[in-house]
Amino acid sequence: MKRDAEQNAAVIKRLAQIETSIVELGNEDLLDLADIFREKSETAIAQCAFAEMARRKITL
Repeated sequence: MKRDAEQNAAVIKRLAQIETSIVELGNEDLLDLADIFREKSETAIAQCAFAEMARRKITL
């Protein structure tokens, strides 16, 4: 159980790092990322990118 908890904590930390990386992108890079994932909009990265675009009020 301890190993599972450690693995879960590591996964949560990594996901937070990925989300932070997306939030820290400049507008052009964020738009590029969203464009790459346009066809895969159900993925976690796409959803995060599109949410950040909505927050910034920018579109493709």
